[in-house]
Amino acid sequence: MAELQQLRAQEAVDSMMKSLERESIWKMQGLMYRCSAGCCEDSQASMQQALVTSELEKFQDSLARCTTHCNDKAKDSIDAGSKDLQVKWQLESCVTKCVDDHMNLTPTMTKKMKESLSSIGK
Repeated sequence: MAELQQLRAQEAVDSMMKSLERESIWKMQGLMYRCSAGCCEDSQASMQQALVTSELEKFQDSLARCTTHCNDKAKDSIDAGSKDLQVKWQLESCVTKCVDDHMNLTPTMTKKMKESLSSIGK
């Protein structure tokens, strides 16, 4: 079940990235390629890539911390003598909540990146 939640999160991020690429990144990359080597040294392009990379790393780190917390709670429950099936259900429920919470963050994260990418490109 955790694999399903991981897939859901990955699909949400993939969708967000495709949207960003279509609406912002490809346009800037097109400009860079047309400018040839001189444009490739433009700090704006590096800033765009760093911005997107940073935001995605924060998102991944936050999701990883949440799932690690779920794993810690499950381990504590096993150590306390809870039944395996109950612990498995609690773990799956916790991981599902993590993914749901983080998927709800993607529209805000997308908006923030689009605004930042737009301001860099000006």
